[in-house]
Amino acid sequence: METIAHLSLGFGVALTLKNIALCFVGCLVGTLIGVLPGVGPIATISILLPITFGLDPTGALIMLAGIYYGAQYGGSTTAILVNIPGEATSVVTTLDGHQMAKQGRAGVALGTAAIGSFFAGCVATVIIAALGAPLTRLALLFGPAEYFSLMVMGLCFAVVLARGSILKAFCMIMLGLLFSTVGTDLETGQERLTFGIASLADGIDFSVLAMGVFGFAEVLRNLEAPEARDVVKGKIGRLLPGWSDIKQCIKPVLRGTAIGGTLGILPGNGAVLGPFASYTMEKKIAKDPSRFGRGAIEGVAGPESANNAGAQTAFIPLLTLGIPPNAVMALMVGAMTIHGIIPGPQVMTRNPELFWGMIASMWLGNLMLLVINLPLVGIWVKLLQVPYRLMFPAILIFCCIGIYSVNNQPLDVAFTALFGLFGYLLIKLGFEPAPMLLGFVLGKLMEEKLRQALIISRGSFLTFVERPISAGLLVVAVLVLAIALLPSIAKKREEVFTE
Repeated sequence: METIAHLSLGFGVALTLKNIALCFVGCLVGTLIGVLPGVGPIATISILLPITFGLDPTGALIMLAGIYYGAQYGGSTTAILVNIPGEATSVVTTLDGHQMAKQGRAGVALGTAAIGSFFAGCVATVIIAALGAPLTRLALLFGPAEYFSLMVMGLCFAVVLARGSILKAFCMIMLGLLFSTVGTDLETGQERLTFGIASLADGIDFSVLAMGVFGFAEVLRNLEAPEARDVVKGKIGRLLPGWSDIKQCIKPVLRGTAIGGTLGILPGNGAVLGPFASYTMEKKIAKDPSRFGRGAIEGVAGPESANNAGAQTAFIPLLTLGIPPNAVMALMVGAMTIHGIIPGPQVMTRNPELFWGMIASMWLGNLMLLVINLPLVGIWVKLLQVPYRLMFPAILIFCCIGIYSVNNQPLDVAFTALFGLFGYLLIKLGFEPAPMLLGFVLGKLMEEKLRQALIISRGSFLTFVERPISAGLLVVAVLVLAIALLPSIAKKREEVFTE
């Protein structure tokens, strides 16, 4: 009964005219940036953060959330019609989706992806609603020591689940933590790592770092790669799959939803790994694995369900514990902080309209995305024919206007460009920037909780192992790192990411 009352409150918030409009804008923009190769949700949310300053917190987060899960829908359109994943989670969809398009079944592939995503999104939203209250009550039992240990465990998972070398991922986490210490120490009033630059006295602005490393760097990376778009020339065909297709898809959609929903909660690349895990499972349990890569509809249904389920369950640790499991959720933490909301279990008790309004808006958003995606396929095909060289000047202009409008400081634009070059260099050297953003967002909170725990324990670090929950979380963190570093596991991990 309590959950029903909360959901009634959520729908009351989500179904206001303003929030319906913001949800629609978010879903439409998300689909658009998912469709357009080279523009991801991280860069887009970074660019749009300044626009949300004039909105109320609930409306702003509803719109940003719509952009994130809307990109999962849009990415499948590009993967199927052009053989280019519009989003990282759509990489697997290219394998069978584009082959189906070449066989004249593009419409069926698009319809399967949309219906699977819709089902998975609705189930994931139910999971968020069901787990929200219990996890929040559990989180309220946490003290500073438990929170610090939880964040350490989250960063360890992020290191293990990041693509590429564990050492490189660890370096990125540490670099993010280092960036978070720049500015004036609130305890002592001493400036740290500012190098005499007055504008750094308040620290590195979150939007400057995010927009530079993900917005500017993404533009540079895409300009370097030659454009080769294999847009399907034939007719799209009927969009609704037939009964025989539906029977083939039911089990893959259910399995994909379960896999994606589970992995989406994990810190790091959990939501990205979901579609890969789903595809691998479908191929292994198939009676004829040779069909995969040649237009198997299960290779579209499973991964597409997994990516949308993972995109939405990623909100669970953010909304209940205040811990972002991936780079997009780190941006959400930044957006919440900008609007004066402290992420964590207090969100449900102090801002129930925000918490339940966002959950209700996800149901609404999934329905909107089903309506947006299928009828507008013709428009998306036309957009896919626009060369990237014509889009990037507009992207850069919006980035510069957005970042300047935050503090009205030209130096912020220069810092953003500098971080853009830095992000591009990281990508060229094989470093993944996402763990760095996670480290940056969690760094200040970790420092705060560390100091609080030490003050309470009168300077004793033993408090982290004397408290059972804190000790348990640290043990899990150490075990995860130790297992990942075992030679046999490390080799298998590299093989999985290479696949």
